[in-house]
Amino acid sequence: MQSPSHFSIPRHVAILALASAIAMPVWAQQAQPSAADSQSVPSSAAQQPSPTFDHPLSQPREGFWGRVNPFASKKWVKRQTDPINDRLSELDDVNARNARDIRDVDARSQAGILKAQTQADVANQTANTANQLALNANNTAQQVSGHVDHLNNTVNGLDQYQQASNLEIKFRGGSPVLTADARAQLDQLAANITGREGYILEMEAHSPAAGSAGIQNSQRLAESVQRYLVTEHQIPVYRMHYVALGNAQAPATGDADQKPVRVKTSSVHVMLMENSLAARAEATPQSTPAAAGSEQP
Repeated sequence: MQSPSHFSIPRHVAILALASAIAMPVWAQQAQPSAADSQSVPSSAAQQPSPTFDHPLSQPREGFWGRVNPFASKKWVKRQTDPINDRLSELDDVNARNARDIRDVDARSQAGILKAQTQADVANQTANTANQLALNANNTAQQVSGHVDHLNNTVNGLDQYQQASNLEIKFRGGSPVLTADARAQLDQLAANITGREGYILEMEAHSPAAGSAGIQNSQRLAESVQRYLVTEHQIPVYRMHYVALGNAQAPATGDADQKPVRVKTSSVHVMLMENSLAARAEATPQSTPAAAGSEQP
């Protein structure tokens, strides 16, 4: 029977063989990525730029433990994660650049909108000013047109007079002396026309005498009336016009077929003629009270 020492040596050999069998795959797994990396990555890889989106990430090699290596070192993990970090950094740069571009576009858009709004406001203000000027010009044109029409009507009506009142001044026996009733009539007439404009006094003097004697007598009667109005009431001479008719028969009023009235007494027929366009009076003068036998309009 052999001693136990004879069996100790093979036992140690078996343990070493088993440990070698277990360690060999582990050593092979650790050495395989290093060899692969040393073959795939050139010596100038540190000088190359970071990978772009056009190059896909490198896939880890299949090993004894599959894609996950429970015995991976920090360097191996760093080599695997560096491309991902580079991609993430590049994405951050792209996002930051896009954000800057968006802010720049938004700022330019806001500036363009503000400028367009300012120009629109200026154009609107200009249009409003032009519209106001056009309205003012239209109003001025209408005022000028109305003024021209008024002037035309005034010019056309300057020589158009209408009878406002009339009275008949009678004399006794052909004497040119004014009676008290005659002076009262002339005083009332003067009171109605004092301070007014745009009127004239037309006087027709009559005398029953025939021929030149009647004409001269009727002229003295008209001058007597005119003299009284000038001296007593300051009626301008240019506003009075008379005609001495003598015993000429005046046509009757009304029917044209009626025969003329025969002159029987000495008298002066005074008619107040007023131009309504040139008169300054607020109302048309009322007809003066006529003496007995005077004619009303």
